Amino acid sequence: MDPALREEILSVLKGASDMTIATIRPDGYPQATTVSYVSDGLAVYFGCAAESQKARNIAYNNKVSLTVTLPYFNWEEIRGLSIGGTAKPVTDPNEINRVSELMLHKFPQILRYALAGKRGLFLVRITPEVVSVLDYRKGFGHTDLVTL
Repeated sequence: MDPALREEILSVLKGASDMTIATIRPDGYPQATTVSYVSDGLAVYFGCAAESQKARNIAYNNKVSLTVTLPYFNWEEIRGLSIGGTAKPVTDPNEINRVSELMLHKFPQILRYALAGKRGLFLVRITPEVVSVLDYRKGFGHTDLVTL
């Protein structure tokens, strides 16, 4: 992968807090939901209730798409990502601890939920396979496609 594109992807992932993730429902319809996330390199993580529709959809079909857009004031500044990849529950205790630390650092309010004894958290890792890097600074609608 081109080093400059990799840095742009990492910059957008670090610069935003929310993404829209699209999962596939058992009836075949896509379901798009906004969630907060953290990233570790190119891996993207989010948590949701274990009994949520998102969790059920991922168990049914682990292919997902997501979008991330940085805040902007005008169209000439739009920067974002459209990512296609696979989602997998995080089960390794070391990875859970590392991602939990990332989440606590980025979203300190999460501690309130942890202290309230919320159970049934479904932690998910998304491994990107294709990334469309959107950068209007290079022209209206400019994208670069990266296959991983």
